[in-house]
Amino acid sequence: MHISISLIPGDGVGPEVVAAACDVLDAVASRFGHTVTTTPYLMGGAALREGKPALPPETLAGCLSTRATLMGAVGDPAFDHLPSKERPEGGLLALRKGMGVFANLRPTRIWPGLEGAAPLRPEIASGADLLIVRELVGGLYFGEPRQIDRGSGEAFNTMRYTRPEIERIAHVAFASARKRRQKVTSVDKANVLETSQLWRAVVSEIAAGYPDVALDHMYVDSCAMALVTNPRRFDVVLTENLFGDILSDEAAVIAGSIGLLPSASLGTGPGLYEPVHGSAPDIAGQDKANPLGTIASLAMLLLHSFDLTEEAAAIEAAIGATLTAGDRTADLLGQTRAIGCREMGRRVARRIGS
Repeated sequence: MHISISLIPGDGVGPEVVAAACDVLDAVASRFGHTVTTTPYLMGGAALREGKPALPPETLAGCLSTRATLMGAVGDPAFDHLPSKERPEGGLLALRKGMGVFANLRPTRIWPGLEGAAPLRPEIASGADLLIVRELVGGLYFGEPRQIDRGSGEAFNTMRYTRPEIERIAHVAFASARKRRQKVTSVDKANVLETSQLWRAVVSEIAAGYPDVALDHMYVDSCAMALVTNPRRFDVVLTENLFGDILSDEAAVIAGSIGLLPSASLGTGPGLYEPVHGSAPDIAGQDKANPLGTIASLAMLLLHSFDLTEEAAAIEAAIGATLTAGDRTADLLGQTRAIGCREMGRRVARRIGS
């Protein structure tokens, strides 16, 4: 097979983790007899520094022309003075909207070799394996109107959801649960927010079409506590945009580092794959970043966009073998001598080749 993907290295540590993932992609292609074409595009602060908008039109067009895009991270504090839509992060929101990806899948588990290394006590975290299904293009991040008036000291945003938006993301969550342990926990704030009341009602209606999947509802504050006190209770966590953004970062304590967490953003067209972590400008260019979240995102890319089940499994097995062998980047707890970002990618790649 010919694997053609778009690359967005982005800002901060983004180019470093993407380069490591490309080493792994080359190893997969060599082992399984594929050919690979990768086309890089500017976005975020990297685009702004070239005098372009945060999402250049050619970047969106390029991402729409391939079956999948692998992205590093966007975010650059040098542009924090710009209006929200013009910042690097605004480019990311526009990319998601432009690509039509509405379902963000964020799995969290404990990798082999890291048992007991997470901040949570082993008796709490051991065996945790959950998938957060986050609605990606609605809610507070996209709702209109929105405004900031620095003169009057007033700002406002709008949280808005429609029935079709909730229906389609609920179907993704229930279909995902059917392939896992047949349980969906829908997270909202229905005791306070009207959008959450609609969310809860629509999710309950969709659940009737999946009688083999159990559904329960939780308020977001209760869910946040349960994630770190009883993470094994969760299988698929379904929630809206803002809550999903926060809860999936919190779930990093289960795995041991946010640098380990991958994600897939899916819709009706090409998929967008990226690690959960940000651009980490404080360690950019120092070869300290953990590339495993990006490498695991590559595995999701091969699985969801190219249906390459064996190749995706080979990447995940190589990540597990590398961690079991004791290889650690600086962010992982319990390390003795940390290795660099690119070296971690090379070690995963070598295990795929062998």
